[in-house]
Amino acid sequence: MRRPGLWLLIAALAGVIALAFVWPQAMVAPGPVIPAHSAIAGNCFACHAPLRGVSAGRCIACHKLSDIGIRTTKGVPVKSSGSRIAFHQALSEANCMACHSDHSGPLLLKAAHRSFAHSLLRPDVRGQCAACHRAPATPFHAQAGSNCAACHSSKAWKPATFDHTRYFALTGPHKAACTTCHIGGNTSRYTCFGCHEHQPDQIRASHAEEGIQNISNCVACHRSDAGEGGEGREGGGEGGRGD
Repeated sequence: MRRPGLWLLIAALAGVIALAFVWPQAMVAPGPVIPAHSAIAGNCFACHAPLRGVSAGRCIACHKLSDIGIRTTKGVPVKSSGSRIAFHQALSEANCMACHSDHSGPLLLKAAHRSFAHSLLRPDVRGQCAACHRAPATPFHAQAGSNCAACHSSKAWKPATFDHTRYFALTGPHKAACTTCHIGGNTSRYTCFGCHEHQPDQIRASHAEEGIQNISNCVACHRSDAGEGGEGREGGGEGGRGD
């Protein structure tokens, strides 16, 4: 029993597949390629393997991994613009399509494109934020140093998670520059003696009268500018005792 409708359908599908190979730009391309690839805009198979899609191997055939961000595909040094930083060399694997899609069309691109994920970086370089990112041009970031993880996570820049009031409330005269207390921008250490007239020996003597021997951690008792002695403490003075 002949089924002319079925054969017509098969013939039509074969014709569409054939046209996709002959005129891929018109049949299946999801939009124009980026300007840098305009020279190969009509050669789909420069990047695509028939029926297998794009592979990182075809990208690396032109873009040498060790040169990305440093030299062009022709070996010419890339001019630094202040924002272009080489980081591809620190990727855990060559997975170009995880971040890049050459086409600008709305259909396939939006469905397949994924933004950069820090999980693609090797674990030993994920915390080196300053290697790729520039700190915002704000007075706070200018003095905050390079310890981005103190406030931010690699999941998202906002919201910043650091809350200074958990450690010391920056109220009254303590609304000062970070470097006033954190010398050299080192946020892992602080000092109170950069501003206050009293000296460590004097403070040690006055605290000894109350049985407090350890005065190395002022904010254990004094959490704001609420006042002298117990007025500025939270939870009493046990946090500063050395006994």
